[in-house]
Amino acid sequence: MNTMNQAKEICPTTTMGRINEGVLLVDVREKAEVEQLAFDVPNIMNIPFSEFEDRYQEIPKDQDIIMVCQVGERSLKTTYFLLNQGYDASKVVNMQYGLNRWVAKGFPTIGDTLATEGNGGGCCGTPAVETTKAQTSCCGTTAEASESKCC
Repeated sequence: MNTMNQAKEICPTTTMGRINEGVLLVDVREKAEVEQLAFDVPNIMNIPFSEFEDRYQEIPKDQDIIMVCQVGERSLKTTYFLLNQGYDASKVVNMQYGLNRWVAKGFPTIGDTLATEGNGGGCCGTPAVETTKAQTSCCGTTAEASESKCC
């Protein structure tokens, strides 16, 4: 893949900090998911993944954007989609780990936070697995986790 179109990812803690700077969150979860539990932030829009190709033009190109979903997979796909449509890679990023991690961090939501329970069971919305000595953190290796403030 062309390195010019590599998607940048940030964790929920960094996302929370960027909210105060006026960044726009674009939630690509489906309407029913948002109705059950939503991010409680001032600058957010919902474009469901199932409608994204038809509606992505609603996302402003001149604003900093953070793509979000439940576990970070659909939002990563839409981040790449936007980059391929000419959006600036310095303005569009993906929030890793999604709403599941957002809730785990205690960040503001509206709705039933129990809706995130059972969505993977393990760290970052993935199935719980036994970690190796090299991987002792959700953010990667111990060294990577100590450099990051996301976990």
